[in-house]
Amino acid sequence: MDNIFDGVKRRADEEEITALLARPGIRIERIVSTGQASPPDFWYDQPNDEWVILLTGSAGLAVEGEDERRLAPGDIAFLPARKPHRVAWTDADGPTVWLAVHFGEGVG
Repeated sequence: MDNIFDGVKRRADEEEITALLARPGIRIERIVSTGQASPPDFWYDQPNDEWVILLTGSAGLAVEGEDERRLAPGDIAFLPARKPHRVAWTDADGPTVWLAVHFGEGVG
């Protein structure tokens, strides 16, 4: 992939996660969502830190103990290890493209 937007589809039945880089201690992913969300009552509880930036589209990010955040292009979020979080919704009218950086012990 030479461009972060290569192969992005306008519509897809499933979220697409592409590993762009994986090395000990870091993994960088492109995530393309088209209306997908975390399953009801499901919360991610990851053993590593995650930093995300929304590149296109829009999304709702729910973090335990905080108000839901509406993310727009350029918005960033830091999700500490073991902080429960979920994707409440993503734009159903077009692709929502995220860049996610997972880092810490055991990542890669």
